[in-house]
Amino acid sequence: MAKHNYNYQKKLPEKKVAKVYKTNLKISTKYATEFSNYLKNKNINKAIKIATDIQEKKDHLPLKRYVKKVAHRKGQAKRKTPTGRYPIKTASYVRELLEEVKANAENKDLDTEKLRIIHMFATKGLTRTKLQPLGRPRRRESKSTNLEVIVLEE
Repeated sequence: MAKHNYNYQKKLPEKKVAKVYKTNLKISTKYATEFSNYLKNKNINKAIKIATDIQEKKDHLPLKRYVKKVAHRKGQAKRKTPTGRYPIKTASYVRELLEEVKANAENKDLDTEKLRIIHMFATKGLTRTKLQPLGRPRRRESKSTNLEVIVLEE
């Protein structure tokens, strides 16, 4: 398996850390960035519950960076912003990623109740061009996102 260089620069004790990295997920980079900012420094079980609630539309993802032309959720201000959306596809991929990092932690014999997300980062992935169907001469770009998560046992 190829070694991946994570964007996290601090030295961590390898026996208390679990990592996971996914490349070229077909999700929005903007929503993945909002998820990573929202779930950073949270307990892993709480983060999985938040992603599940957003996926089932019981809760909204508060948007802080990418908020242009997004309506407010009346009476539902979270993290000092009432602006939010329900990115279902991104929530499902984030939940799968968090469950994978939890499984990696269990494999390393870490206590899953004490896991905290110390690093979650989304970057732009590959951009693929494809032709529009039905013979029209128009190109379209399909974008992707790289997502990485690091958890630490406390």
